[in-house]
Formats: sequence, C-alpha cells, structure tokens
Amino acid sequence: MRAQVLAAGLGTRLRPLTHEIPKPMVPVLDRPVMAHIVDHLRRAGIQDIVANLHYFPDTIRDYFGDAIEYVEEEELSGTAGGVRRCREFFGDGTFLVFSGDALTDIDIERFLAAHRANGGVATIAAKQVADTQEYGVIVHDAQGRISAFQEKPHPDEALSDLANTCIYLFEPEIFDYFPDTAFVDFANDVFPALLAHDVPFHVHDIGDEYWNDVGSLVELKQGTFDAITGGLDLRAEGDEIEPGLVLGDGTSFAGVELVEPPVWIGRDVTIGKHVRLQGPLVIGDEAVIGDGACLKDAVVFPGTELPAGSILISGIAGHVGITENLRRPGT
Repeated sequence: MRAQVLAAGLGTRLRPLTHEIPKPMVPVLDRPVMAHIVDHLRRAGIQDIVANLHYFPDTIRDYFGDAIEYVEEEELSGTAGGVRRCREFFGDGTFLVFSGDALTDIDIERFLAAHRANGGVATIAAKQVADTQEYGVIVHDAQGRISAFQEKPHPDEALSDLANTCIYLFEPEIFDYFPDTAFVDFANDVFPALLAHDVPFHVHDIGDEYWNDVGSLVELKQGTFDAITGGLDLRAEGDEIEPGLVLGDGTSFAGVELVEPPVWIGRDVTIGKHVRLQGPLVIGDEAVIGDGACLKDAVVFPGTELPAGSILISGIAGHVGITENLRRPGT
C-alpha cells in the first residue's frame, strides 16, 4: 500500500511559529511532527510515501531528502486537489491519505482491516471528542456507513461526537467523484458527491488510539506533553534515568537545583547552575538554559537559548532558524 502525507497547508492557527516553518515541521520532542508520521508509516510496512508541498516546500524537501517523493503545488488546490495531483503515484490499489499535522498512534493495520471489511470506496478514521465545536463530525448508521456531516456543531445540536481526523483509506474509484475544478476539498466536494450518488463509505472509530491535529499552540503543547506522559505512544530517544525523567546523550544535570518530572530533555542541551525544572517540561536538542532559570509547564524548542534568570511558565520558547536544530532522519 502507498501513502500520501498532506503537507501543503499554511498552519495559520500556529502563527507566529508557522511564519518560520511549515506546520508539518513543528517539533515534537526529538523531531518534527511529519517525521513522526513517516516513522509510523514505515513501522506499518508502508515504504512508498509522497507529500504534496506548497508552503516552505524546500524546508520539507531538504529535511527528508529522497526518503519520500514530492509533488509541489504552485497554487493551493484543496485537500482533495492535492491528492488528485498524486493520482499516478497511487497506482491501482488501496491507498492511505494522512494529514501532515496528525500526532497519532493510530493502528494502521486495524484501520486497513476495517476498510476491507466495509468494502466501500472510502473509510474515514474518526476520534471521539468532548467539544464538537472544534471539529467536523461524522454521522453514521449502525453499520458505520456515513450518512451526513456536521461542521463544528454546538454539543446541543451535534448528531455525533466522532471527529474527522483527516486520515483516509481510499480505493482508486474515489477519483470518479472529484469535480472537474482546480480546487477540490474532501469535506465540501468529494464526500457530498459520495452521499449524493448513494456510494457506500464508512467511518472507523479509532477508540483509545491517540489523535491530536496540533491545530493550535495549546494543542501542540498538550500533544508534546502527552508524548512524555504515556498518553501518546511515540518513539523518541533518550535514557530514563528515573521515572518520568528522560535525558538525551551529551546532556548533564550537574548543577541543577530542582527537577520535578515529567521532564524530557534532548541531546547536547546546556543547562546552567541553580536551574529549576518543573514538569511537564520538554527541552529540545542543543537548547541552552542559562544559570538560575526556572521552567514549568513549558516547551523549549531545539536550539533555543534562555538567558540566565529566565522564567518560563506555561509557554513555548523558540527562535528564528529553528530548522537548523531539528534532528535529521537516522541521526
């Protein structure tokens, strides 16, 4: 099976961070979100991966090199339009479309089995959510066949609490229901066409499997913390020197005054004297924490320097040029 990672979006809700880098390259622990996605696909046995690019395309291309293939969009063509540009790549078999900002440990094998059992042209992975006002939700019958969608309904009016994760399994016949327009969206064009033609397609509830679309700075911070507290099954390097305290190679706690887990610290981090670290806390590779700094409930991106005496509480610290400090594949 082949897969596409949707990586062309602007990530406006993550600004000002995405003024500097594309959304799929936002760091989570030791590498970008999209690198975690590619790793997850590889572990599921998917080797052939393509990404559609638009915003900061060279940042993504330079990071992944020839490990994946690329299709660049000079003008954005919509979620489905970006998939249509990769049609030849998919061939004649079932293919997977994966949102480039999906922080998830979805069981792809279970997802594929459900898709094949349904026998439809498409299956949408969905996650139960508490606040339907933040998502497009999927309405379905007792057999999981999709009958309608609601866009960010108030909980009192919601007919479902299953959010569309923008992770899809498709058969090649899906392209028969794409309108002949330059800009094509799944939610506004393709899925309504399936409903209008009474074409069976289904929902797959991922249950307890984790999903976070990293749609805002708050969600980015929460997803990062979930990765260090066990809510998200994410593979990241580092030695757990005591419960809840992970330290990367080349980093020392010598001179640190206080550490309260959960704390994850990357490689080659410089930590000054009398520093206080209170979790949940993540400090990326090659960061520099000055003497006497106090950090709590925070994320420090790779390569970021906090001056002596800094206090960072409930925030995210980064710097211009962050891509230079992102851990590369295989390193």
